[in-house]
Amino acid sequence: MKIVIAPDSFKGSLTSRQAAETMQRAILSANPAFDTVTKPMADGGEGTLDALLAATDGEKKVLDCTGPLGERQSGWYAALKNEIAVIEAATIAGLTLVPEEKRNPDLTTSYGIGEAIKDAIDEGFTEILVGLGGSSTNDGGIGMLQALGLKAFDEEGSELPAKGASLLEVAALDFKNLDERLKNIEIKVACDVDNPLTGPRGASAVYGPQKGATEQQVEHYDAAMERYGKLIEAETGENHMEVEGAGAAGGLGFALLTIGAELVSGAKLIAEAIGLEESLTDADLVFTGEGQSDEQTLYGKAPGYVAELARNHGVPAVLISGSIGGNVEELNRLFAGCFSIIPGPMSLEDCITHAETLLYDATKQIIHLIETSSRLEI
Repeated sequence: MKIVIAPDSFKGSLTSRQAAETMQRAILSANPAFDTVTKPMADGGEGTLDALLAATDGEKKVLDCTGPLGERQSGWYAALKNEIAVIEAATIAGLTLVPEEKRNPDLTTSYGIGEAIKDAIDEGFTEILVGLGGSSTNDGGIGMLQALGLKAFDEEGSELPAKGASLLEVAALDFKNLDERLKNIEIKVACDVDNPLTGPRGASAVYGPQKGATEQQVEHYDAAMERYGKLIEAETGENHMEVEGAGAAGGLGFALLTIGAELVSGAKLIAEAIGLEESLTDADLVFTGEGQSDEQTLYGKAPGYVAELARNHGVPAVLISGSIGGNVEELNRLFAGCFSIIPGPMSLEDCITHAETLLYDATKQIIHLIETSSRLEI
């Protein structure tokens, strides 16, 4: 039996690579004769770089850049051998890089992501892939654009610093010094959400609270994002505010569209890069998973995309996740079975601490069930 193992990361506990290797060990411990192929997945968020580096002959490029709170930090991006630079927002301006007590959209900035793009251009890359998930920012990408040469001013004509609160004050923008080399660079954005820039489904309303925004801040940032978006659209003559994915990563999707980027399905992009579909042509079973699964898994998330590809090849897909919520019947339309790794009541801390053991045990039990079922006469 050939089993393809293609999980996303279990956020906060296991990278996609660690999850895939854990599942593989469990499967082979149950039956060493099985043929297993690991294809760690991602959808543009946390784990994108690890997934690509695990599947390609690439290397890490380290750079000194601005962190999410404006501090200097050592960041990195992936330099793939096919001359593609891959930048992950979560690695440079990620929510996990900001202590919980300091999570506040007034303080965080996407400036470091712009620095990484500039560094990649300096290094000679002509194609850049940006993964948007897991950011700590809600600055509409203005920080990123400032790193690339944009100047932002308040009503009195004073230049604004690169921090989230500047979005609330911006009254004028100057694109004259925007890096000219961007016109010759192909930028693709791995995005797993379809939110517009503003409104009830916009960046601030949907994702602001998880980044520390209060109810009042959500209102203020949504209004500021509207003004900022219109300023940019008046300058560029292009309308991107309602484009699906413009609201990703606190509006970073919108800013990238402004400089000519193309937003694409993150899961699709990663799957193509690692050759997932080719591995499914002669597979008998697929294992995938993530930290938490619900109906949203079916709409652009890595496990849902893996299961769709598997179904196209007539291969059943098994979902193993940290927790399963929502309407499981919806998940069962796509997955042959959905399983949580949690065997009983446990604290979140214990679940995270013991995630590897829990995933191993759950995978082994599922393999035992599959083998037993195959011997039953029905």
